[in-house]
Amino acid sequence: MGSTGTVLRELRGAQKSAKGVSLYSRYVNRPAGRMLAAGAYRAGLTPNQVTLVSAAFTYAALAAVALVEPSWTLGLAVYAALAVGFAFDSADGQLARLTGRGGPDGEWLDHVVDCGKLLLVHAAVLISFYRFGELPSDAWLLLPLGFQLAAVVTFCAGLLREQLGKAAATAQAATAQASAAPADPGTPPAPVSRVRAVALLPADYGVFCLVFLLLGAPGAFRAGYAVLAVVHTLFLAAFLTKWFRELRALRPG
Repeated sequence: MGSTGTVLRELRGAQKSAKGVSLYSRYVNRPAGRMLAAGAYRAGLTPNQVTLVSAAFTYAALAAVALVEPSWTLGLAVYAALAVGFAFDSADGQLARLTGRGGPDGEWLDHVVDCGKLLLVHAAVLISFYRFGELPSDAWLLLPLGFQLAAVVTFCAGLLREQLGKAAATAQAATAQASAAPADPGTPPAPVSRVRAVALLPADYGVFCLVFLLLGAPGAFRAGYAVLAVVHTLFLAAFLTKWFRELRALRPG
Protein backbone atom coordinates (compact mmCIF):
# COMPACT_ATOMS: atom_id res chain seq x y z
CA MET A 1 0.00 0.00 0.00
CA GLY A 2 1.61 3.28 -1.11
CA SER A 3 2.17 6.38 0.96
CA THR A 4 -0.59 8.96 1.33
CA GLY A 5 1.31 11.32 -0.98
CA THR A 6 1.55 8.65 -3.67
CA VAL A 7 -2.13 7.82 -3.33
CA LEU A 8 -3.06 11.49 -3.64
CA ARG A 9 -0.99 11.85 -6.81
CA GLU A 10 -2.72 8.82 -8.31
CA LEU A 11 -6.11 10.21 -7.33
CA ARG A 12 -5.33 13.53 -9.01
CA GLY A 13 -4.68 11.61 -12.21
CA ALA A 14 -8.01 9.76 -11.94
CA GLN A 15 -10.33 12.75 -11.75
CA LYS A 16 -13.48 13.18 -13.80
CA SER A 17 -13.63 15.98 -16.32
CA ALA A 18 -14.26 19.43 -14.86
CA LYS A 19 -16.74 20.20 -17.63
CA GLY A 20 -20.15 21.12 -16.24
CA VAL A 21 -18.81 21.31 -12.68
CA SER A 22 -19.17 24.37 -10.48
CA LEU A 23 -16.24 26.07 -8.79
CA TYR A 24 -17.30 24.67 -5.42
CA SER A 25 -17.21 21.07 -6.56
CA ARG A 26 -14.01 21.60 -8.52
CA TYR A 27 -11.97 23.45 -5.92
CA VAL A 28 -13.59 22.46 -2.61
CA ASN A 29 -15.56 19.23 -2.73
CA ARG A 30 -13.38 17.20 -5.08
CA PRO A 31 -10.12 18.03 -3.27
CA ALA A 32 -11.80 17.24 0.07
CA GLY A 33 -13.10 14.00 -1.41
CA ARG A 34 -9.60 13.22 -2.64
CA MET A 35 -8.22 13.50 0.88
CA LEU A 36 -11.02 11.29 2.23
CA ALA A 37 -10.52 8.78 -0.59
CA ALA A 38 -6.81 8.56 0.28
CA GLY A 39 -7.69 7.97 3.93
CA ALA A 40 -10.28 5.36 2.98
CA TYR A 41 -7.74 3.62 0.77
CA ARG A 42 -5.22 3.51 3.61
CA ALA A 43 -7.93 2.18 5.93
CA GLY A 44 -8.86 -0.58 3.47
CA LEU A 45 -12.41 0.61 2.88
CA THR A 46 -14.30 -0.29 -0.29
CA PRO A 47 -16.07 2.33 -2.44
CA ASN A 48 -19.45 1.01 -1.31
CA GLN A 49 -18.46 1.38 2.33
CA VAL A 50 -17.46 4.98 1.64
CA THR A 51 -20.88 5.55 0.05
CA LEU A 52 -22.53 4.28 3.23
CA VAL A 53 -20.36 6.60 5.34
CA SER A 54 -21.56 9.47 3.16
CA ALA A 55 -25.16 8.38 3.72
CA ALA A 56 -24.64 8.18 7.50
CA PHE A 57 -23.38 11.77 7.75
CA THR A 58 -26.04 13.13 5.39
CA TYR A 59 -29.06 11.31 6.79
CA ALA A 60 -28.08 12.02 10.40
CA ALA A 61 -27.92 15.73 9.58
CA LEU A 62 -31.33 15.65 7.89
CA ALA A 63 -32.87 13.79 10.83
CA ALA A 64 -31.55 16.56 13.10
CA VAL A 65 -33.18 19.23 10.93
CA ALA A 66 -36.54 17.48 11.26
CA LEU A 67 -36.34 16.59 14.95
CA VAL A 68 -34.35 19.32 16.70
CA GLU A 69 -35.48 22.89 17.28
CA PRO A 70 -33.53 25.25 15.00
CA SER A 71 -30.58 27.13 16.52
CA TRP A 72 -27.21 28.48 15.46
CA THR A 73 -25.51 25.45 16.98
CA LEU A 74 -27.78 23.08 15.09
CA GLY A 75 -27.19 24.98 11.86
CA LEU A 76 -23.41 24.71 12.20
CA ALA A 77 -23.60 20.99 13.04
CA VAL A 78 -26.00 20.27 10.17
CA TYR A 79 -23.90 22.16 7.65
CA ALA A 80 -20.71 20.42 8.78
CA ALA A 81 -22.29 16.96 8.53
CA LEU A 82 -23.82 17.69 5.10
CA ALA A 83 -20.52 19.06 3.80
CA VAL A 84 -18.62 16.01 5.06
CA GLY A 85 -21.28 13.70 3.60
CA PHE A 86 -20.98 15.47 0.24
CA ALA A 87 -17.19 15.12 0.31
CA PHE A 88 -17.52 11.38 1.00
CA ASP A 89 -19.97 11.27 -1.93
CA SER A 90 -17.10 12.46 -4.11
CA ALA A 91 -14.60 10.16 -2.39
CA ASP A 92 -16.42 6.92 -3.25
CA GLY A 93 -16.12 7.46 -7.00
CA GLN A 94 -12.49 8.57 -6.71
CA LEU A 95 -11.67 5.49 -4.66
CA ALA A 96 -13.44 3.27 -7.20
CA ARG A 97 -11.38 4.72 -10.06
CA LEU A 98 -8.17 4.38 -8.05
CA THR A 99 -8.71 0.74 -7.08
CA GLY A 100 -10.64 -0.44 -10.12
CA ARG A 101 -13.25 -1.85 -7.73
CA GLY A 102 -16.17 0.15 -9.08
CA GLY A 103 -19.08 -1.54 -10.78
CA PRO A 104 -22.79 -1.34 -11.51
CA ASP A 105 -23.65 -2.17 -7.90
CA GLY A 106 -21.61 0.75 -6.61
CA GLU A 107 -23.05 3.18 -9.14
CA TRP A 108 -26.55 1.98 -8.27
CA LEU A 109 -25.94 2.37 -4.53
CA ASP A 110 -24.50 5.86 -5.04
CA HIS A 111 -27.55 6.98 -7.03
CA VAL A 112 -29.96 5.46 -4.49
CA VAL A 113 -28.26 7.39 -1.67
CA ASP A 114 -28.29 10.60 -3.74
CA CYS A 115 -31.98 10.20 -4.61
CA GLY A 116 -32.88 9.61 -0.97
CA LYS A 117 -30.85 12.68 0.00
CA LEU A 118 -32.72 14.92 -2.43
CA LEU A 119 -36.08 13.68 -1.16
CA LEU A 120 -35.22 13.84 2.53
CA VAL A 121 -33.50 17.22 2.64
CA HIS A 122 -36.66 19.04 1.59
CA ALA A 123 -38.91 16.73 3.60
CA ALA A 124 -36.80 17.61 6.66
CA VAL A 125 -37.24 21.33 5.99
CA LEU A 126 -40.99 20.83 5.61
CA ILE A 127 -41.18 18.99 8.95
CA SER A 128 -39.07 21.70 10.61
CA PHE A 129 -41.33 24.42 9.22
CA TYR A 130 -44.39 22.59 10.52
CA ARG A 131 -43.01 21.72 13.97
CA PHE A 132 -40.93 24.75 14.85
CA GLY A 133 -41.54 27.54 12.38
CA GLU A 134 -43.80 30.48 13.19
CA LEU A 135 -44.69 30.86 9.55
CA PRO A 136 -46.24 34.04 8.14
CA SER A 137 -48.63 31.78 6.22
CA ASP A 138 -49.34 28.09 5.82
CA ALA A 139 -48.47 28.59 2.15
CA TRP A 140 -44.82 28.37 3.19
CA LEU A 141 -45.37 24.63 3.70
CA LEU A 142 -45.69 24.30 -0.08
CA LEU A 143 -42.23 25.72 -0.68
CA PRO A 144 -40.25 22.58 0.31
CA LEU A 145 -42.58 20.47 -1.85
CA GLY A 146 -41.92 22.66 -4.87
CA PHE A 147 -38.18 22.70 -4.21
CA GLN A 148 -38.22 18.91 -3.82
CA LEU A 149 -40.00 18.55 -7.17
CA ALA A 150 -37.42 20.72 -8.93
CA ALA A 151 -34.50 18.87 -7.33
CA VAL A 152 -35.77 15.36 -8.07
CA VAL A 153 -36.80 16.14 -11.65
CA THR A 154 -33.38 17.71 -12.31
CA PHE A 155 -31.64 14.65 -10.86
CA CYS A 156 -33.73 12.08 -12.76
CA ALA A 157 -33.74 14.02 -16.04
CA GLY A 158 -29.97 14.42 -15.85
CA LEU A 159 -29.47 10.69 -15.32
CA LEU A 160 -31.77 9.89 -18.24
CA ARG A 161 -29.95 12.38 -20.46
CA GLU A 162 -26.66 10.68 -19.65
CA GLN A 163 -27.93 7.12 -20.18
CA LEU A 164 -29.93 7.87 -23.34
CA GLY A 165 -26.99 9.78 -24.76
CA LYS A 166 -24.69 6.82 -24.17
CA ALA A 167 -27.22 4.43 -25.73
CA ALA A 168 -27.57 6.64 -28.82
CA ALA A 169 -23.80 6.91 -29.21
CA THR A 170 -23.44 3.13 -28.92
CA ALA A 171 -26.16 2.59 -31.53
CA GLN A 172 -24.53 5.05 -33.93
CA ALA A 173 -21.18 3.30 -33.53
CA ALA A 174 -22.77 -0.09 -34.18
CA THR A 175 -24.53 1.21 -37.30
CA ALA A 176 -21.32 2.72 -38.62
CA GLN A 177 -19.45 -0.53 -38.02
CA ALA A 178 -22.14 -2.62 -39.73
CA SER A 179 -22.10 -0.40 -42.79
CA ALA A 180 -18.29 -0.36 -42.87
CA ALA A 181 -18.47 3.42 -42.64
CA PRO A 182 -16.10 5.28 -40.37
CA ALA A 183 -17.75 6.42 -37.17
CA ASP A 184 -18.28 10.14 -36.88
CA PRO A 185 -15.63 11.35 -34.47
CA GLY A 186 -17.86 14.28 -33.57
CA THR A 187 -16.59 17.62 -32.43
CA PRO A 188 -13.70 17.87 -30.00
CA PRO A 189 -14.71 18.58 -26.40
CA ALA A 190 -15.03 22.24 -25.56
CA PRO A 191 -12.56 23.68 -23.07
CA VAL A 192 -13.72 24.01 -19.49
CA SER A 193 -15.42 27.38 -19.04
CA ARG A 194 -14.71 29.27 -15.82
CA VAL A 195 -17.72 31.50 -16.49
CA ARG A 196 -19.93 28.42 -16.65
CA ALA A 197 -18.33 27.06 -13.47
CA VAL A 198 -19.23 30.30 -11.67
CA ALA A 199 -22.74 30.36 -13.15
CA LEU A 200 -23.38 26.82 -11.86
CA LEU A 201 -22.55 27.73 -8.26
CA PRO A 202 -26.18 28.39 -7.20
CA ALA A 203 -27.17 24.92 -8.46
CA ASP A 204 -24.37 23.13 -6.61
CA TYR A 205 -25.51 20.97 -3.69
CA GLY A 206 -22.52 22.07 -1.63
CA VAL A 207 -23.54 25.72 -2.00
CA PHE A 208 -27.15 24.82 -1.17
CA CYS A 209 -25.97 23.29 2.12
CA LEU A 210 -24.72 26.71 3.23
CA VAL A 211 -28.31 27.85 3.82
CA PHE A 212 -28.49 25.62 6.91
CA LEU A 213 -26.00 27.92 8.63
CA LEU A 214 -28.98 30.30 8.92
CA LEU A 215 -31.10 27.92 11.00
CA GLY A 216 -30.59 30.15 14.03
CA ALA A 217 -32.50 32.96 12.29
CA PRO A 218 -35.75 31.40 10.98
CA GLY A 219 -36.71 34.40 8.85
CA ALA A 220 -33.31 34.54 7.17
CA PHE A 221 -33.34 30.78 6.62
CA ARG A 222 -36.77 30.92 4.98
CA ALA A 223 -35.67 33.79 2.75
CA GLY A 224 -32.44 32.08 1.71
CA TYR A 225 -34.21 28.77 1.13
CA ALA A 226 -36.89 30.51 -0.97
CA VAL A 227 -34.27 32.26 -3.12
CA LEU A 228 -32.50 28.97 -3.74
CA ALA A 229 -35.82 27.31 -4.63
CA VAL A 230 -36.46 29.94 -7.29
CA VAL A 231 -32.91 29.65 -8.63
CA HIS A 232 -33.08 25.85 -8.82
CA THR A 233 -36.43 26.04 -10.63
CA LEU A 234 -34.92 28.39 -13.22
CA PHE A 235 -31.95 26.07 -13.63
CA LEU A 236 -34.36 23.15 -14.08
CA ALA A 237 -36.10 24.94 -16.95
CA ALA A 238 -32.75 25.72 -18.58
CA PHE A 239 -31.42 22.18 -18.12
CA LEU A 240 -34.58 20.53 -19.48
CA THR A 241 -34.49 22.72 -22.59
CA LYS A 242 -30.80 22.01 -23.15
CA TRP A 243 -31.08 18.25 -22.59
CA PHE A 244 -34.16 17.92 -24.82
CA ARG A 245 -32.36 19.67 -27.67
CA GLU A 246 -29.27 17.51 -27.22
CA LEU A 247 -31.28 14.29 -27.27
CA ARG A 248 -33.31 15.46 -30.25
CA ALA A 249 -30.07 16.04 -32.14
CA LEU A 250 -29.17 12.37 -31.54
CA ARG A 251 -32.13 11.06 -33.54
CA PRO A 252 -30.98 8.62 -36.24
CA GLY A 253 -31.01 9.87 -39.78
